Amino acid sequence: MATDYDAPRKPDEEVPEDSIEELKSRRNDKQSGQVDEDEVEAAESFELPGADLSHEELTVRVLPRQADEFICAGCFLVKNRTQIAAVRDGQEYCVDCV
Repeated sequence: MATDYDAPRKPDEEVPEDSIEELKSRRNDKQSGQVDEDEVEAAESFELPGADLSHEELTVRVLPRQADEFICAGCFLVKNRTQIAAVRDGQEYCVDCV
């Protein structure tokens, strides 16, 4: 639908004004349909940072560095030798750190 931006606007007295009480009651009516959730139940589903995980076991198998891998002197990640981009002072750097 086309809008005529040159048409005169309605004066402010024609626009109905709602009182603050009416606006508050409308807001409360909109929120009344929401279901209150038990905070304790909601909190149990979240894992907090720094939580005590001493009873948990790791299932990750750690392998020693292989012959075709190196540790980048810039980012300290183990990478494949094909990613060596530079060697400075005997230190190997990957393509991401050069």
